[in-house]
Amino acid sequence: NISEDSSTPPDTVFPVITILGDNPATVELGGTYTDAGATSDGGETVSSSGSVDTNTVGTYTITYSATDSAGNTSTATRTVNVVDTTAPVVTLNGDAEVTVELGDTYIELGATASDASGTVTVVITGSVDTDTVGSYTVAYSSTDASGNVGTATRTVNVVDTTAPVVTLTGAATVTVELGGTYTELGATATDASGTVTVVTSGTVDTDTVGSYTVTYTSTDASGNVGTATRTVNV
Repeated sequence: NISEDSSTPPDTVFPVITILGDNPATVELGGTYTDAGATSDGGETVSSSGSVDTNTVGTYTITYSATDSAGNTSTATRTVNVVDTTAPVVTLNGDAEVTVELGDTYIELGATASDASGTVTVVITGSVDTDTVGSYTVAYSSTDASGNVGTATRTVNVVDTTAPVVTLTGAATVTVELGGTYTELGATATDASGTVTVVTSGTVDTDTVGSYTVTYTSTDASGNVGTATRTVNV
């Protein structure tokens, strides 16, 4: 007689692991990675290994493993990409809009930048001509290791609020004898904007005794007016 083999065939079916959530998964540099885990079709315990450093851009692997009662072990992996898509934050030192008087010195206060990737530098572009009235833009930019660019700008207004300085040629008070001749010596003017002219107004009647005023006026390109006067006593 041939007896039948009643032994149980071996279990050769491996667990099927299902990864929960995104695969691959993406997390922003400096953010928090929360692993969604995985399940096994036979209810086996799923363990995981591997770590994600969210402070360092790169590709990371999380491995999930499940073993059934027969010792069959399955694994599955998730790829986690730590990416940097956030530009540095550029912060101005000082005001975003400043005013400088024509002819004065513009002091650049610069800017600082912060970024999740670590230390970043600031590049300054643009110039300010304090000898020319106008509005100027100074730009500040910072680029991180992933190529993200953060920017900020400052407006510098060069203005002229200072009147020309008018200087008399000769004395501020002169005396002329009745019937004599008054010789006008004029005046000169200087201004930060450059060359300015002087306009003379007022008359002197040397045939009439009295006190006369001659006025010297200079107006610059910004409309600032400087004056001086001379008293002429006949």
